[in-house]
Amino acid sequence: MEFHTWLLYATVAFIAIVSPGPAVLLAINNSLMYDLKATIFSSLGNVLGLFVLSSAAMLGLGVVLKTSMILFTAFKIMGALYLIYLGIKQFRNLHNIFERVQLNHVKSSVHYFAIFRKGFLICITNPKPIIFFTALFPLFLEPTAPIVPQFFILTLTFMAFSFMTLMSYAFFARSLKGWFRTRNRATWFNRISGAIFVGLGLGLLGLERK
Repeated sequence: MEFHTWLLYATVAFIAIVSPGPAVLLAINNSLMYDLKATIFSSLGNVLGLFVLSSAAMLGLGVVLKTSMILFTAFKIMGALYLIYLGIKQFRNLHNIFERVQLNHVKSSVHYFAIFRKGFLICITNPKPIIFFTALFPLFLEPTAPIVPQFFILTLTFMAFSFMTLMSYAFFARSLKGWFRTRNRATWFNRISGAIFVGLGLGLLGLERK
């Protein structure tokens, strides 16, 4: 793969990645509720999910999703319900987590595997990345060159940008953590971010095949 081809791909990928979505919101939540280590785990779960979806796209699942209405709808509903579930859970239950932050007891309640799994599930239950990879990869793959090295270059670039973006969002949100120690502010943060999760889930239900 030539450098100018990679540079163009990196530009397109970066623009797509920096747009806030469920993974960004989860990274910010984990940064505010726990610490940057928790955000690292959720971000690693997300980029692992991206690798799985990228591999699925290369193996033809993206084409299947484009042609099979049943499978596409199943993916879409599963992802939407998971986001809505997370939103309702946060809207109702996260107030106690902020209280533990105030009491400095949060580290004993962090389950990093669960955080990693949540980041992974948010990614793989969303059909949009598969469609994105399916539409994007053919534009930058050189058919006369070996496909596997190009696949790893494109995928690892996307994963690296995603991880850095999530950590950047989390790092800047971390500076606002003290502002959320006030109970009323924490409650409103929970309600707003929970509503955003629900809204993202409802938006996913409206996703159309292209």
